Formats: sequence, C-alpha cells, structure tokens
Amino acid sequence: MLPIHVVLEPLKAALEAGNAAVLAAPPGAGKTTVVPLALLDAAWLDGGKILVLEPRRLAARAAAERMAATLGEATGDTVGYRTRLQSRIGPKTRIEVITEGVFTRMILDDPGLEGVGAVLFDEFHERSLDADLGLALAREAQGLLREDLRLLVMSATLDIAGVSKLLDGAPVIEAGGRMFPVQTRYLGRSPVERIEDVVARTVVQALGEEGGSVLVFLPGQGEIHRTAQRLAERLRDPAVDVVPLYGALDRETQDRAIEPAPAGRRKVVLATSMAETSLTIEGVRVVIDGGLSRVPRFEPSSGLTRLATVRVSRSSAEQRRGRAGRTEPGVCYRLWDEEATRGLVPHQRPEILEADLTGFALDLARWGARTTDVLALLDQPPAGAFAEARKALQRLGALDEAGGLTAHGLRLTRIPLPPRLAHMIAAASDAGDAALGARMAAVLSEPGLGGTDVDLRERLRGLARDRSARARDAVKLADRWARAAGGGQGGEIDPGALLSDAFPERVARARGKPGEVLLASGRGAFLDPTDLLAREPWLAVAELGGGEARDRIRLAAPLDPATLEARIAIEDRLSREPSGRMALRRIRRIGAIVVDEKLMGAPDRAAVVAALKGEIERDGLKAIRWGERAAALRARLAFLGALEDSWPDVTDEGLRATAETWLWPLLDGVHGLDAIPDSALEQGLRALVPWDRQRALDALAPARLETPLGSVAIDYAAEGGPRVDIRVQELFGVTVHPAVGGGRVPVTLALLSPARRPVQVTKDLPGFWAGSWTAVRSEMRGRYPRHPWPEDPTQAEATSRAKPRGT
Repeated sequence: MLPIHVVLEPLKAALEAGNAAVLAAPPGAGKTTVVPLALLDAAWLDGGKILVLEPRRLAARAAAERMAATLGEATGDTVGYRTRLQSRIGPKTRIEVITEGVFTRMILDDPGLEGVGAVLFDEFHERSLDADLGLALAREAQGLLREDLRLLVMSATLDIAGVSKLLDGAPVIEAGGRMFPVQTRYLGRSPVERIEDVVARTVVQALGEEGGSVLVFLPGQGEIHRTAQRLAERLRDPAVDVVPLYGALDRETQDRAIEPAPAGRRKVVLATSMAETSLTIEGVRVVIDGGLSRVPRFEPSSGLTRLATVRVSRSSAEQRRGRAGRTEPGVCYRLWDEEATRGLVPHQRPEILEADLTGFALDLARWGARTTDVLALLDQPPAGAFAEARKALQRLGALDEAGGLTAHGLRLTRIPLPPRLAHMIAAASDAGDAALGARMAAVLSEPGLGGTDVDLRERLRGLARDRSARARDAVKLADRWARAAGGGQGGEIDPGALLSDAFPERVARARGKPGEVLLASGRGAFLDPTDLLAREPWLAVAELGGGEARDRIRLAAPLDPATLEARIAIEDRLSREPSGRMALRRIRRIGAIVVDEKLMGAPDRAAVVAALKGEIERDGLKAIRWGERAAALRARLAFLGALEDSWPDVTDEGLRATAETWLWPLLDGVHGLDAIPDSALEQGLRALVPWDRQRALDALAPARLETPLGSVAIDYAAEGGPRVDIRVQELFGVTVHPAVGGGRVPVTLALLSPARRPVQVTKDLPGFWAGSWTAVRSEMRGRYPRHPWPEDPTQAEATSRAKPRGT
C-alpha cells in the first residue's frame, strides 16, 4: 500500500465538505496516479471529468498510461492525456491528464469549464507561470461561475500554509512519503573541470561500487550528449545502456529511459531536471547529481529570455537525492562539497518572477483583467516586467493604448503560442503563406526540431525531410496553427522578414570580426566565423544562448535590409566638430544599430532646441548634469512626494512628462544638455512647485538643519531617509531629536568624532544621551583628550573646538 492511501478518506471528506483542498505529499507517495482514480466515484463529481495538470508532456503521458494500466485499459478509455503535440482522449474519458499550458487555453476558451467537476494541480511546487495563472483563473471561475467546481493543489515541497490561505483557508491534508535510506557521498568538483568529465568519471566509479541503474542529473541537452560521448569511450561493460532523457526527445527514446532495464542489463539515464518529480524511473538506486539546473531568465530591458545555468536549490537537491530510494536503499553522489549545501537557496524562484510575461499579459487581457491585484496569485509579477510585457503587446497591435484587447490581440489568443510567435503566424497568413509562419513557430518552440543548424532555412528543410513521429506531430500542430490564423496561401515570404517583425529587438548587423554582430537591443552577439551566416551583413535572430556581455546566436535567418525601411527611426543629434563648432548630424537607426548618418551642417537655434528635446524624449534625463543644488532640491521634492500626493513627481518618468514646464525653457542658449547651469536646473524644478506651496517646501523639507552652532545640510537622498553627518560635540545641549516632514520623519543623525570618524548613528538623540553616551564618552576621552566630553551632554555647551592648552 502506498502512503497516499492512508489519507484518501480525509481527502475525500475535505472535498465533500468544501470546494478546495491542499494535499502535501512527498515524491513516491503515489498522489499523481492514486488520487484521481480515488475521486472518480465521488457523488459531487456527478459524472463530470477530472483534469489533472502536469508541468511536462512526458509526465502527463506517463501518469495517464500508469492509471490506465491500473484499470486494465488503454489510454483514451477512462483515462486519457492531452498535450500540445499529442492527444489520447475518447468519448468515455473521465480523467484527462493535461499539461498546464493546455489548461490555460481550456479555461480561457470556456471559463465555466463545462463538464469538468475537479481540477487537480499536480507538482504545484514547481511554480510554473502556467500553473500560477491556471490556479488564479480557476479560482476566479469558481467564485463567479462554478461554486461546485473542486480544486485540489498537490505538492511535494511548498509553502502549504500560503497556498491554503490563497484558497481562503482550504484544509491541508498531509501524507507521508515512502523512501528507503539513501547514503549521500560528496565528491566535490574542481571549478576548472568540465561537468561532463566529472560526471563520466563518477558514472564509471558508481557502476563499479554499486548495483542497479543510475540516474544522472545534468543541466541541459548539450551536457547530456557530451557526457554520453565520454561514456561511450570509457565504459567497457556491454551490459550497460546509456539513455538520454529530456523534453525534445521522441517518445520511443523517452520510454526507454523510464522503463525498467531488461533482465541482466543496467541502465544509465542522463536527464535534465525534468526527472526530479512526476516521473518514476524504474530500477534506479544510484543518483549522480551535478548540482546544476538550466532555467529561463527574462530581461525586460532587452526583451530577451536566456537560459541561465544555476546551482540547484536545496529542495531540488533533496528531490533528486530521493530518486535513489524509491524502491530500495540507494546512494546519491553529489558533485560538490558538503558545506556548500548550506549555501544553496531553499527553493528556486517562481517562474512568474523571472519569465517573459507577454503571454501572461495577453491571457489576462482576454480574461478581461487589466491588473493582477484581484487574482489569487502566490506572487505578484514584477511591475517593471509586466509593464514591459504590455508595451510589447501594444507594439504588436494586440493591446490598445488603454490596455484593452484589440481585434488583432483576440486573433492571437486563438493561436496557442506565445504572442510573438502567434503574431508571426498571423503576419505570414496575411502575406499569403500561413504554413511557413506556422512551421517557423514549430521550429522556434520545439528544441531540436529540424536539426541543429544555426540557419533557420536549414531547420525548415530538415523538418520537411524528417519522418519521425515527433516531426509528424509537429507538422500537424503547425497546420492547426495556420488554420487558426486564417490560412492564407500563394504568397512568398522571407523568413528573415517574418522573424524581424516578431522580434524587432533581435535585428542584427555585422560588425568587426566575421561572426560578430550588434543587436538592435544594444547587446553584442556572435556565431562561429566558419558558419555561412557569418558572411551575412544583416540577420534576424530567433534564438540566443546566454552570455555575460554578449550572446551566441543559436538560430537566425539572413535579412534583407530593404524590408526594414519602415522601422528606421530618424533623429538629429548635435556634435562638436574638431574645430570646436557645433554641427547637426541626421542619424537613421534601428534601435542601437546606426544604419547611416549624414552631416547636415551648422544648426540654427531652432534645430539645436529640437535636437535637445529629441535627445530627452529618446534617452531620458541621463545626459543632464545634476549639480549639487538641483540634485538636493530634487531629493527634497522626492521626499515630500513620498509623504503627500500634492507634490510634483520628480522621478525620471515624471520629469519627462512635465519637461515642457520645467526643462524646455532652459534649452535656449545652450548647445548640450550637460551645459545647463545647476542654478537654472534648480529654478526649473522650483517652477513645478505651485507658488502657494513654496513656503511649505521649506517648512516641511528644509535644506539645512539648524544647530546650536549654525546649520548643516540635510541629505534627503540618503539610504534610510533624511540624514545629517555632524560632529557629536556640535549637538551638546540639544534635547529634542530633529525631525522633518512636519515632525513626522526623524532625521538620521550620523554622529562623528572630532576627526569626523563615525561614532554612532541614531534616530533618537535623547535616548543616545541617556544610554550609549557613557561608553562613547569613555572611548572618546581616551582618543581625544583635548576635547570636552561632559558627563551630561544635555547641559553642556555645543562646540567645535578643542579645550585651550593647559585646561
């Protein structure tokens, strides 16, 4: 009996009494395949379907096949599965195991989820963006349309209390695990040694030391293939099979990885993190953990998602270790030192905090939500990334300026792909070749489809030649996308032009050495100098590999620059010639790429002002040289703006929006933004403050703090709030702590020694005099004996001088 059987009755009772529950059960407890079957006869289900959500296609198929086998049936009878590429659903299917992305499409198409009685979110601890969004939408549908709909969140490791609170205090049922003892052996790894070499050596060692099959965790497909090559050279035992396991493999190869090894043989499975949960790989009692994982990281500033190789979290490391003890005592080899385990983060960051949110924002717009505040989300998306996603959708024409869904946006939601790829297919359909756009989208969204050539045209030819089941499924899927876009045949389209339309920030122009390019986003990228695409002057880049300063181009197509004319922006810039005279240059550019530039001659005053305004509108305020007076006033206004709504917005965005009031009048007579005098900037900022608030500005946020010996400047830009750095002796006799903002905000006092070295930082000067002063006085008397250090500083006279000699 599996551990999950112990809690089935409490779980059934919870779902009978309410419409939501949380099930906490570690890997191996049996929750994925036992719970759905146990709920089939529930009275509240009333013949409705159960949807079981899985994070990966392989897990969905494996779970469905396991449940069908338990019933003695084929998949597609009582239990079926549905993924993007495959579907095994029949008229009698009551349990559908589906991927999380498929569920998002289902609930957007039918918010009432007609015919569905329960939705089970399996492996929710992985916190994928689709799972977070799916649960939020299901919760809202439950509240508005389907109070009878049951929601069950199942997780191995998670903030269970947080999920329960998200579901309005849903009951939590906890099941124990079933794991045999696992011995952990730390082997360490030199940072200069390639992971493939260490893993291959450890596999040979483990096969010699232990029996059973071996599961190896590697960060990605490239490392898996390189490790397989090294093992082919080192392994001498013909009874050992080396099998890869990652998402882009065909079904037959994946099945070889998860099935038991034939009698008399052993198996080494080289897997990505997809093998951490959901899947049971038969016969494994040895795990080798490289300690690395590959995760997507989105950069809103560049619009690019890169795959970053990171250290695993502690929870992931434990999940991996547990794979060795599923059926018998096992061993886990960790390729790091034991003390490094304490430095691992507890959990990987949820995808909603790291991912490209354009698809998320488009789904919300289709749902009718323009903000995320009202949705039941464990984590709100970063405001900057969400705003950038909405801007990207507006550039695609999917959202209007108010954030509402346009007709084009609605069209994109009918194509179950990320918005950029859906837009690409729609554009191809409008140009008369929807099939080309759809097959391009298939190659871009399915790793390895069509081969590994960098040239997208070669990948498309490879897909046309490929007769594998995976390729056939992908082509069928692409045909459905093309039909969803409206068809369109008979046109001739350049793949590069289509790519550049969907990913304008990835237009690239050759520069420097062969293979070196500059992207419109401003980043550098490269491909091998021997690649044929390295000779192309312009490229449309589809896929990039991560790098610190530049990226490797993994997929691209040649680009005819004539197709880019409509995207060229024209700007006039001032420059100082070697003679010292100012000149006006007209620059044509695509993002950071300068297409060409032309000297327009000496500018008149109107041209100078227009060029300076254009620089602000294009690049913001970074060219302005903020002097001490203007910067101080800006900090004071920012402080007041945080206290009260009635003050001007002096953020970069706010100042750009009000430039006509405070900045444009300052442009007369200057030939560069950095030449605006500090005093003029200060007066410009004061122009933003209504006349009746000028006195309040000085009263609520005075520029200087009055002291017994005069005054000292207040730093309103300091971390932690307004701050003053002052010698402690200059505050003798002060018994009330200074405050600003009408007495609401105490000034941070950084108290200094006579040599202006830090003594104490306080927001409670009377408390300092009454408390810490005794110890400070004792130390200061020893260091600075010629200065006064009274026992009671509240009764002493402030001073900045030493005592006269002889006293």
